[in-house]
Amino acid sequence: MPRVHIELDRQAVIAPVRRRTFGSFVEHLGRCVYTGLYEPGHPTANEDGFRMDVVELVRELGSTTVRYPGGNFVSGFRWEDSVGPREQRPVRRDLAWRSLESNQVGLDEFARWLKLTGSELMLAVNVATRGILPALDLLEYANHPSGTALSDLRIANGTPQPHDVRMWCLGNEMDGPWQTGFMTADDYGKTAARTAAAMKRADPDLELVVCGSSGSTMPTFGDWERTVLEHCYDHVDYVSCHAYYQEHDGDLGSFLASAVDMDYFIDTVVATADHVGHKKRSGKKINISFDEWNVWYLKEHQEAEKVHDEWRHAPRLLEDVYTVADAVVVGNLLMTLLRRSDRVTSASLAQLVNVIAPIMTEPGGPAWRQTTFHPFAITSRLASGEVLRPLIEAPVYDTARFGEAPLVDAVATVDEDRAAVFLVNRSLAETARVTVDVRGLGSTRVTEAVTLADADPYAKNTLARPDRVAPAPNTGAALADGVLSIDLPPTSWSAVALR
Repeated sequence: MPRVHIELDRQAVIAPVRRRTFGSFVEHLGRCVYTGLYEPGHPTANEDGFRMDVVELVRELGSTTVRYPGGNFVSGFRWEDSVGPREQRPVRRDLAWRSLESNQVGLDEFARWLKLTGSELMLAVNVATRGILPALDLLEYANHPSGTALSDLRIANGTPQPHDVRMWCLGNEMDGPWQTGFMTADDYGKTAARTAAAMKRADPDLELVVCGSSGSTMPTFGDWERTVLEHCYDHVDYVSCHAYYQEHDGDLGSFLASAVDMDYFIDTVVATADHVGHKKRSGKKINISFDEWNVWYLKEHQEAEKVHDEWRHAPRLLEDVYTVADAVVVGNLLMTLLRRSDRVTSASLAQLVNVIAPIMTEPGGPAWRQTTFHPFAITSRLASGEVLRPLIEAPVYDTARFGEAPLVDAVATVDEDRAAVFLVNRSLAETARVTVDVRGLGSTRVTEAVTLADADPYAKNTLARPDRVAPAPNTGAALADGVLSIDLPPTSWSAVALR
């Protein structure tokens, strides 16, 4: 049995817990919006047509911000289509996902949905196929109180108070050839800089996110960030990171170590951003908005896409059904984002409902939690105060994709009243016995200990068996003389709350 020891020191503070770390993402893609969030006629639908069973699950998930309306979708989007009387809104072709967009859910409706969930709006503007003026028009419509043409239009459309959107994304994945209107780093950097400068002239307190690379495997990764930030550094506040992971060719050991790659990604982007800052003699720090991250079986999607040649409303796209192993990886990726809270100050799990999502729905039927729902919801609920850097003494194992990786990973948070420890065991076959020295935290008792695991790491939750996989109490977790002892089953994620 592998033995692991972890030391926690209240003085080893990385950064405050950032509530925006627990953000999510809603794109007009597949059934995320239509029959996901929005389904008039559903037994739980409210007067706006939003499914209240989904609202309740989003509240339980603990999502704090929602990036909207894309994603690839935004690069062909005309925001004006999505406001005003619904019967007058045009149906458009969405080239990103080869679908028809009815525009029945737009900015004003979505903002009302956000209030039901208690989430903050993070809004993306189309800098790919439009320009500075449409971005300024959207900003005026969304945020100006009254007395201008577009703010008064918002009021006439039934929304008297401004949406007061603080975070804005300047496009999406502009380095990707799959993106409508994709650009070189130099062209995008100039476009984004001009757009950002104009938006900040309208409101200097906006928080603007410039597009980083679509992934660390892009051929221009690193150089893209450098070039774009050399144009934009003085005008933006964040650079985005996007990363998706999946098991390849049955290599579960590498998959479980995906967080090692996320760490590398963050290190590289931070170093690049700081390099540009030093060149500019700037005292400003550019932070990271990791505004797309998840497990996504992209290879399978690409195969299915080859036969998708119809223009349809809300087709079933990217509806991955997640396993226990997927949930362990999602929990570990979220732990990594917490541990990097000094520079990753906003993040978005992509996506929220039906599309590579923690929540699934059936049209006219129920909504249920995927396996990945649980580590996100529990971490969002328990993490508070400050993030601590643990000292971990653990065996390592070799992976084909990421080199050596620790068998057990951990992160902890602490505030005045409580502490929380989050752990994963990446072993495929062995239970790990873990001791955590928490004497420096002043904790005296365990108030909650749960573990997500299963004898079958590929077990899933489905419409037929929506609760097949759920966290179970870890009854063996014990605190004695300031040392927490806990056994972690193979391929598992665990959380322990202490007071």
